[in-house]
Amino acid sequence: MTTRPTVLVSGANSGIGKIIVSRLARAGYDVAINYKVDPVAADNLASELKNQGARAVAIYADVANSNDVDAMFEEILSSFGRLDALVNNAGVQVWKPLLEVPESEWDVVIDTNLKGCFFCTQRAARHMKERRSGAIVNIGSGCNKVPFPNLSAYTASKGGIEMFTKSAALELGPFGIRVNCVAPGAIETERTKAELADFAKSWASLTPLRRIGTSDDVASAVEFLLSDGASFISGQTLGVDGGLFAQPRWPDADYGI
Repeated sequence: MTTRPTVLVSGANSGIGKIIVSRLARAGYDVAINYKVDPVAADNLASELKNQGARAVAIYADVANSNDVDAMFEEILSSFGRLDALVNNAGVQVWKPLLEVPESEWDVVIDTNLKGCFFCTQRAARHMKERRSGAIVNIGSGCNKVPFPNLSAYTASKGGIEMFTKSAALELGPFGIRVNCVAPGAIETERTKAELADFAKSWASLTPLRRIGTSDDVASAVEFLLSDGASFISGQTLGVDGGLFAQPRWPDADYGI
């Protein structure tokens, strides 16, 4: 019997994380579904993936809390005996002008997005080092490349994740561990649709491919970077943005369209 690889996806019971963990389960992974809120949704997702043939477990942890992260990894290794892959997806944002962001909200964003990525990567890599193999994908953002107004903490955290990805790739490569980043552009989710009434039309007109992305576009990139097909790719950021953040903004430019 072939052993299925095991993956942990943080923030996996909703949004893009849910699509990532579902796609990986269909691709042959056993999955650990990390959640902080809505345990019912996490348990329902685990049951759904079990019915599709995967082993799946929903695990509570605030990734910004080192004790929670340690307990989560103990449960993962107890349940599966191994961890082959990690997707650092958990993230939050605060939409406020820089001058109005309180310290408490800045801390929540940086702690969840950046410190959480550090905690989970460190714990996963300690296990992967013993096995001399592993793959980690961190979820970044378009603001890895360009600053977003009113999202100073989020932009800082995602920029930090890109450089953390590179640093981790350098240190962990000798142990056979690859680390990469996926940076989504304008992706339609329940959250983004709620933030902007005409989200799809507004961003599609700015995107060279003339459409916005889907959560499955992001999940597809994650699946590739975790796969053997990406076995010589590490320390890289893959933009999943339809060319949105590749284009320079010249006055009156229409790029021939």
